[in-house]
Amino acid sequence: MNINRLKYSICFLVTSLIMMTSCFRSGNSAGMALDTQDSVITTARLLSIQRAPGYTVVTVGDPWKGGVLHRYVLVPRDSLLPDNLPDGTVVRTPIKNALVYSSVHTSLMNELGAISAVRGVVDSQYFNDSIITAGLRAGTIADCGNSMNPTVERVIDMQPDAILLSPYQDASYGQIAKLDIPLIECADYLEYDPLGRAEWVKFYGELVGKRAEADSLYQAVVTAYNEMKQKAANAETHPTVVTEMVISGVWNVPGGQSYMARILTDAGGKYLWADDENTGSLALDFNQVLSVAQDADYWFIKWTNINSLKDLQGAYDLNKEMAAFKNKRVYVCDTDKTRFFDRIPFHPEVLLCEFAAIMHPELLPDFKNQMYHHID
Repeated sequence: MNINRLKYSICFLVTSLIMMTSCFRSGNSAGMALDTQDSVITTARLLSIQRAPGYTVVTVGDPWKGGVLHRYVLVPRDSLLPDNLPDGTVVRTPIKNALVYSSVHTSLMNELGAISAVRGVVDSQYFNDSIITAGLRAGTIADCGNSMNPTVERVIDMQPDAILLSPYQDASYGQIAKLDIPLIECADYLEYDPLGRAEWVKFYGELVGKRAEADSLYQAVVTAYNEMKQKAANAETHPTVVTEMVISGVWNVPGGQSYMARILTDAGGKYLWADDENTGSLALDFNQVLSVAQDADYWFIKWTNINSLKDLQGAYDLNKEMAAFKNKRVYVCDTDKTRFFDRIPFHPEVLLCEFAAIMHPELLPDFKNQMYHHID
């Protein structure tokens, strides 16, 4: 299966598991007395960062069971370990020799100016960044095999000071978890608020010694996002929107409180499932979607090899019954040819502007889409 399709399917599966999960609120474990500032996190629901003299405590919330998934105690590598550290996995920062599972995070490290910290990856065939591919060819970046079953010998040889991977419910991580190497559980993809997901850049900035750069990046994202959101809110029209398409008999429709639904609404669209309370996706059949969204003004699709309306009809003949199909208001993001999965998680303002420019071209007359293109 194409890796982008696999990521897309996994994302829908995992987010559907957290629909009933209450919001995480940071807190200290029993007996832990921290002389810390309040968390510097403002929007992310699964993340808390508290700074204390000599160390920083990062708490990742458990999206499945509530409470704490993992707590990290970040200590500068050039200082002695403080006495009476709180409980948690100690990570010496900045990390300089990381094994990274996802191109999402290598791309972010590159943007933060810390790409040199990436010394190993898994599923190397799916990394397209020129620095990573050059490092793999030169042997300066280790290819540690498959993400589902990494080559432990290669991991041991590279001696990473941290392993960045994505958590899944009841994940055990196999032999990797037994190597006494800090596992950084990157739960950013489980945030359903666009700015909340982007705010995880603060954690990664702490890890790679780029706190100021991360704070600056996040503030720029927040400013751009909120400015565009305000413009879209004042638009004269708010067209109706449907997203995605039927695949193997199932149309995974984003829930009304999901990441995608929030961006579409913030872009000035009227999302047709906005009243739904789910933060994940709804597995519907074609007729269920047709009954709600047949007359939708715009249709946005993330998939591959859909380059024309003919291709779209070929994928499923009844797609031609959608008004957006008939009116030629279909826009497709080819996830094989764009950096959607790498760039959007930490730059939701890009996606927001894409949707706003399509639905309200008068607001952004000179905007050039990077992700979605019109098909006819």
